[in-house]
Amino acid sequence: MADPTDIYYIEDDQNIAYAVKEYLEQRNFRVTVCVTLAQARQKLEERIPALVLLDWNMPDGRGDSLCRWIRGRWKELPVLFLTVRADSSDIVSGFRNGADDYVVKPFELEVLYARIAAVLRRTGNAAGQYLSCGAIRIDQNRHVVFCHAKEIALSPSEYQLLFFLMKNKGRTVTRERILEQVWDVNGNYVNNNTLTVTMKRLRDKLSQPACLKTVRSVGYRMEDTL
Repeated sequence: MADPTDIYYIEDDQNIAYAVKEYLEQRNFRVTVCVTLAQARQKLEERIPALVLLDWNMPDGRGDSLCRWIRGRWKELPVLFLTVRADSSDIVSGFRNGADDYVVKPFELEVLYARIAAVLRRTGNAAGQYLSCGAIRIDQNRHVVFCHAKEIALSPSEYQLLFFLMKNKGRTVTRERILEQVWDVNGNYVNNNTLTVTMKRLRDKLSQPACLKTVRSVGYRMEDTL
């Protein structure tokens, strides 16, 4: 059986959230419920799902503001509004702010499931396009790096070093392994000092990120920080 597809559901009504979560998880989705926009932003910075379900009225703001925030960072990440706001002006505003679909409450769970499936067929696996750790994000399709939502210009070796560490997030990677995979595999045989210098420049450009750890006498590890 395939791994579950990740969905973030931003909804403060626990009864609705539970019903949707229970139904979708029976259909091989993994649903993370966020009860505030702030919690949703934090989760999105940590990991990108395949799709976002978004209510309009939240305790700490409006869903359309989060939708705009998402569009500014992950253009391909599908967003589906799930809200009681049924006026044509609200629906139009939802789409103008970046929504891929708009479902009005109350709704049938079977219809919601069909709409989600249709959106995912159109958009593909947007989550697989991005790697993230802390405030650092890589768009693999465009080979672009962002830190705190600001695009960072990296040299080819800096990018390859960061990309390799991000692909191995949560694992300690030895210096020897990094030299082999970042330089040797491309026919560029360099010494340990080159790795040290490249790492220093990378850290400087990324404002000394806490998520990029040095494991003394071994190598490096990237991990999400609390």
